[in-house]
Amino acid sequence: MSSSNRSGWLVVAGGTGVNLALGVLYAWSVVKGGLPHDWSATEKNLPYAIACLVFAVMTVPAGKLQDRVGPRWVASFGGLLVGLGLILASRLPSLTGMIVGFGLLAGSGIGLGYSSTTPPAVKWFPPHRTGLVTGIVVAGFGLASAYISPLVATLLLSQLLRNPPATQPASGTAAAKPRADATAGEMLRTPQFYLLWVMYLFAAGAGLMVISIISQLTKAGAERYGFLLVALLAIGNAGGRVVAGQVSDKIGRQRTMTIVFLAQAVLMFALIAYRSFPLPGLIAVAMLIGANYGANLSVFPAVIKEWYGLRNFGFNYGILFTSWGLGGFLLSFLLAGKIKDWTGEYTLAFIIAGFLLLLAAGLSLVVRQPASQAGTCHLAVSRAVG
Repeated sequence: MSSSNRSGWLVVAGGTGVNLALGVLYAWSVVKGGLPHDWSATEKNLPYAIACLVFAVMTVPAGKLQDRVGPRWVASFGGLLVGLGLILASRLPSLTGMIVGFGLLAGSGIGLGYSSTTPPAVKWFPPHRTGLVTGIVVAGFGLASAYISPLVATLLLSQLLRNPPATQPASGTAAAKPRADATAGEMLRTPQFYLLWVMYLFAAGAGLMVISIISQLTKAGAERYGFLLVALLAIGNAGGRVVAGQVSDKIGRQRTMTIVFLAQAVLMFALIAYRSFPLPGLIAVAMLIGANYGANLSVFPAVIKEWYGLRNFGFNYGILFTSWGLGGFLLSFLLAGKIKDWTGEYTLAFIIAGFLLLLAAGLSLVVRQPASQAGTCHLAVSRAVG
């Protein structure tokens, strides 16, 4: 193994470990089980929804910052914020305390740390490994139930994150086709970006909604198995990121998206009957939902890298990632929480999410990569479909 390959895989390992620590967000379904019983479903989902929104918003400045100054210090500061936020939330277990500690501080820290893991990792490898490398790095985030202390782990592992030397091409890319490097403004002038944004909002929002409530879907008397569902969904989440990354390297990003969206839609409709599921059936559905949701977190960054280039990848993907946060906020708080409070069930939320995923699948069939010329940034804005 060459020195470049060794350095690249070391960065991948560091990024995976940082994301493993930051994945505390996905444990919310268990955390909220310890919240006061007199809180409504909407109130119990609010800190999580705010954390998703703040996380996504923070990826925009964090992506720009790590593109300019490097990922190490950005990820380290993110780890500090997450640790401080969790400490504050544990000391102030009121709704306000949870919003400030978990929603604002921890959400901000997660955004800083997460934005500093994938960009440096993919810069070390050739294009045909983008999906695999992205999938491995973000798989750490999916293993929420196995996380370790964000304050300590993130500070140590973030020291492994660094970009390759500016003069050193990614290993194996000597004969690779040049790619356009779009600025954020150029990316935002392409209609394709907005189709990606909407697709990501629907697909990620559906998965985040289920993650926020999964431990509450067990039958009466079987509540003790709620944590098992969270843990197994996390395993599916992590595995889906790696598998989808590899699959998309072979069959293409858009085909992978279509498969993932359609499968997730079927699973949403299946959840309509969740109260009649035996525990093994609910476990299988939870793991598959986790896998399909996780697939988005490896495929969408790969698309942004390939369609808009690597130079501004961190900032550009951060802008796209705002759809992830808004999707989590809208579907977990305004959809699932409100519907549960109004009807006593999540059924209507699952139906709406299923149709949104079908719409995302339809968009994935018509969106096309922006035109580029010999690796220079000349992106077509005249059409989004071919």
